[in-house]
Amino acid sequence: MGSSAATTATFCATLVDEWLHCGVRHAVVSPGSRSTPIALEIANRHEIETHIFHDERSAAFAALGIAKASGIPAILVCSSGTAAVEFHPATVEAHHSEVPILICTADRPAELQGVGAPQTIDQQNLYGVSVRKFVNAEVADDTESHTWRQIARDLFATSVGKVRGPVHLNLRFREPLMGVATNLPPRYERSATIAETVVLPSARSLRKLKKALNFKNGVIIAGPENYRVESILRLAETLSWPVLADPRSGARVPSEFVVAAADSILRDEDFAKKLRPQVVLRFGTLPASKVVNSWLASSGAKQIVITTTPTLADPDQLCSLHIVGEIDELCAELVSARSNEQSKRDDSSWLDLWGTAETSAQKSINAALADEPGLSEPGVARALYGLLPEASNLVVSSSMPIRDVEWFAAPRTGLRVYANRGANGIDGVVSTAVGIALATRQPTTLLIGDIALLHDINGLISLVSREIDLRIVVIDNNGGGIFSFLPQAQALEVTKFEKIFGTPHGVNLKMLAQAHQIDTHEVANMSDFAEVLSQRGPWLARVVTDRQENVKVHERINQMVASNLR
Repeated sequence: MGSSAATTATFCATLVDEWLHCGVRHAVVSPGSRSTPIALEIANRHEIETHIFHDERSAAFAALGIAKASGIPAILVCSSGTAAVEFHPATVEAHHSEVPILICTADRPAELQGVGAPQTIDQQNLYGVSVRKFVNAEVADDTESHTWRQIARDLFATSVGKVRGPVHLNLRFREPLMGVATNLPPRYERSATIAETVVLPSARSLRKLKKALNFKNGVIIAGPENYRVESILRLAETLSWPVLADPRSGARVPSEFVVAAADSILRDEDFAKKLRPQVVLRFGTLPASKVVNSWLASSGAKQIVITTTPTLADPDQLCSLHIVGEIDELCAELVSARSNEQSKRDDSSWLDLWGTAETSAQKSINAALADEPGLSEPGVARALYGLLPEASNLVVSSSMPIRDVEWFAAPRTGLRVYANRGANGIDGVVSTAVGIALATRQPTTLLIGDIALLHDINGLISLVSREIDLRIVVIDNNGGGIFSFLPQAQALEVTKFEKIFGTPHGVNLKMLAQAHQIDTHEVANMSDFAEVLSQRGPWLARVVTDRQENVKVHERINQMVASNLR
């Protein structure tokens, strides 16, 4: 057998070299002994930015953030045992949100399996269906060196393939763990390019799509997907349909076709009936708004979904036509087909109805927030979205932050919005934001609740040394604010509700951030908030709110919107 420390080092160096050739530029490594061979070969390549994360769960979410922002998977490395288990939450999120990651877990060799060796668990198919591909690499043997580059290429190609996602390489290493790599096996240039082409929809599907768009009263739902905003807006103009734009889509821009306040508008039942569409054309995933989704489900409209991958989000099973294709090309095809029939629809009453409602709702939201004596959670979300600098990132946590941004953020340009909406969890949000900031090196702001912050507090470890501009705005309402909007809040006695759902934590978040040497700010009014937002990070700004009062603020905004619509 051709197995030795030098062989192991050469095997790992070959993997890293091939991934570099594929375009990988980031690696996230958690310290450990068994992972020494792969960690050292990553560190030996100056072309790779290596980020050290002490907590494996935090490391995995940072790798998720890097790939979200760059579109290119990072190498994610840990030692054996429960260290590998800590990668699972981020792997699940990457699976559901179709984000590529190259997961490398170190493992003991076969002779140490099942005999009680320390830090040894069964790592075979550890992440189950959440990975696109699993490869178990036994201790490297130089007689197999001709396969090493292909292993690396296959994993990378699968990760960025038709349905992007994480892949898992389990690396069994035998001691000694430190060796010196020798000559790497040659690269086969004939396979130098990895490119997945999107399959064009059939002519039959296109005919169905074009026929479905012949109705006057339709709406476009712009969710996060791979398209140019101009393509969606040009189609909206051609059809004279409004675009209900999710903040994550990039389409929530100032335009006569864009509707940002759909959640507020559709809370009024009478007005929601007036706006009932005949056709819904959705790009990407569903909105976070329960109100919008319920309205779509009850509308009786023909629902068409266009995505770039075969994955379909359709919990109500209402989609009558799902088309997979390159969205910009499809939009151009539809615009061209419509232009051959008529230059533009003459009747703009449907679009005007939506435009009037949007203008009224935006004015009402401004007026309602102006009446609030201090900073409210909707006010913070709206101001934050509007005040952030051009060419910056906004990362929004699950629970109330993503909803407040979706409900109340007004249209603007120059902002990229990210959220972990694959599994919709609150875990790993801080680390995801760190990863996005590392990948882009642009100003990155995180809007997060106190519970989500505490859930991923280890994402703050070494933050001040990472040389990134990360600005953290935490809504501190001492508990789980979203539960105050649920029926449990009214059905249960206060003490029981607080114990099970409100879950006050009593943690001094300011002191917690200071323990990580992070500058902190207490923000009490909009003037202070704007001043803090203009400063370069890293810093943490704490906004104190009251959970019960927050419910009332939302009610007051919705009542003013409904009143003015009528």
